[in-house]
Amino acid sequence: MPQLRVVLIKPSKYAIDGSVERFKKGYMPNATLWHIASLTPDRIGDAPITVHTVDEYVWQDLDYLRLLHHDPDVTTLVALVGVQSHQFHRALDLTAYARHHGVRHCVIGGPHAMTCDTSSLQGRGVSFALAEAELIWREILEDALAGELQPVYGANQRWAKQLPSVVINPPSPSDLTRYGAPILGLYPVRGCPYQCNFCSVIKISGQQVRSPDIESTLESLRRAKRGGVKIIKFVSDNFNKFPQVRELLQAMIDECFDLPFYCQCDSQIAKDPELVELLGRAHCYEMFVGVESFNRKTLKAAKKYHNHPEHYVEIIRLCNEAGIRPHFSNIIGFPEDDEEGIRHHLDVLKTLRPRIASFYILTPIPGTEQYDDFRLAGRITERNLDRFDGSCYTWDHPNLSQAELENLLYQSYVGYYGFLLKNGKLPDDDLRFALFCRYTAGLRRHPMAGGYDRIRVDTLADYSVLRRKTYDIDFVPLPDSLRLSANDEATNRRANWRVARHREPVSLNTNC
Repeated sequence: MPQLRVVLIKPSKYAIDGSVERFKKGYMPNATLWHIASLTPDRIGDAPITVHTVDEYVWQDLDYLRLLHHDPDVTTLVALVGVQSHQFHRALDLTAYARHHGVRHCVIGGPHAMTCDTSSLQGRGVSFALAEAELIWREILEDALAGELQPVYGANQRWAKQLPSVVINPPSPSDLTRYGAPILGLYPVRGCPYQCNFCSVIKISGQQVRSPDIESTLESLRRAKRGGVKIIKFVSDNFNKFPQVRELLQAMIDECFDLPFYCQCDSQIAKDPELVELLGRAHCYEMFVGVESFNRKTLKAAKKYHNHPEHYVEIIRLCNEAGIRPHFSNIIGFPEDDEEGIRHHLDVLKTLRPRIASFYILTPIPGTEQYDDFRLAGRITERNLDRFDGSCYTWDHPNLSQAELENLLYQSYVGYYGFLLKNGKLPDDDLRFALFCRYTAGLRRHPMAGGYDRIRVDTLADYSVLRRKTYDIDFVPLPDSLRLSANDEATNRRANWRVARHREPVSLNTNC
């Protein structure tokens, strides 16, 4: 009887020193891993299916590599999921390892495969998933059982028009112990109605905001609570754009879930105090907002028209009143930035005093509009995709050198959290996090990398020979972006009316 063993891996990345980035404890679970595991049926026809899940960021040994060896009694499918550009080399190396050890079926999916041209790597023993898993995962499973994968899946349609209801099963108790707290990530909504030129979300999920029936999210929460999960991370990018968000939150209150949760909202949340209050009553403990800049001209140039810096203080006020920890995400190194402007940004941030602040260097992420513009203009200087992670200098900035910009990144963390530690008593959780961020940034390690206490288990050198043998490359050349299909263009057109509501002309005379 045929059997299928599915090995789902969220790959890590290669750090600057060549090591595979791993941590003793993680604090941001990968939602895609458990989503695809829950999409996988127990059997197809007469063939039973077993699923193994690996989040490399929090795996402290190499035992899971044995799953990437051929087993004559089962058909093995190795799927690298949620692969971003800075994780793409690691994903290729794991498929090369699996192929070397006799596994015939390997597939890479996620943002990079969905938005970047991988044609030069096709036909070398690995397939690429160019669409959301709901559209293609069943076909991939069936093809693996039949004996041969196609080179690509989902080339004609990147996004499902309607998301099916999928109930997410929580990680096992042993997997939950790999994180600082028993935690699960969920996607209750996908898509973004905006057009920020530096962001990959609209390329990955489209501009049409889509969500499954909320009952599937509620049942996922019930299973999470029964399974020992203590914290939920709603990792959707615009939780406040979820059409049924109030209904979901009220149901969570009525059922007394008492599961603290994190969510991401756009800055328009400042105009919806009733929703913020409801979020607080439903036990939202942290709200992530991409404020990015305090310069309205900079925001407009990046097509982030919906951000109005004068509204940021209202977000802080509403969150504090609702008992929610505001988390402001900041980008430094926009083309207009210089050292004085970045230091001024930090000073303004200190006056607002969000309880959590994160900082990233502007990165032209492959597949985005900004990447295409910068590449066409010859501005991208970095050739190693591992460095496109928001912490490295990747393009020729007009005002700042690599050393200056990377120094400013870590100085922003040290300066902001040093300010919080010096000025006023912090709640215990905030105190621990402030100390962690200040200490980690002082070591020139990005505090938001995904976990605590780095460990070194394996390195690029352990896989580089296999990479050359399998793909005939040392590094993947910078890719072209994939154009949207006619189906995807039509999906975006249906959502464009939302974008138009926030579009404003860029005024060169506007500084606030």
